[in-house]
Amino acid sequence: MVMRSRARRSRGFSLLEVLAAFVILALVATAIFNLFASSLGNVAAADEWSRALVIAESRLEAAAAAQPLKEGSERGQSADGRIQWAATVAPYAPAAVDPDLDRASEALAMRLFRISVEVTYRGGDGKPRTLALATVRLGPKSLT
Repeated sequence: MVMRSRARRSRGFSLLEVLAAFVILALVATAIFNLFASSLGNVAAADEWSRALVIAESRLEAAAAAQPLKEGSERGQSADGRIQWAATVAPYAPAAVDPDLDRASEALAMRLFRISVEVTYRGGDGKPRTLALATVRLGPKSLT
């Protein structure tokens, strides 16, 4: 008879065991949903950064392709207005140049120009982000 009562008691789960299983399941499900939500936020941020990078690269290439290179700046924004950019072309003077070399370069008809682009956009968290690219190109000196 003792065997029958033990067999009856061990057939199913107790209410406490079922509640513990549901609590564990709820914690695991919450962690997985949070992981997916943060992954979607990262995808959105990467998408915005990629768009900003494409615009920065295209504006940098457009400014560098202008012939002849001239000092100046230009501003604009993307078609949807979410990304603003500013391109600048300025003479480039490297730091710590030998003064004799600098004087000798003044006689040349060409000079170095620094072309830079700064792009501003909103990140995935809504805060403003800035992406800057720059390059150096050789161009003719202006005659003025």
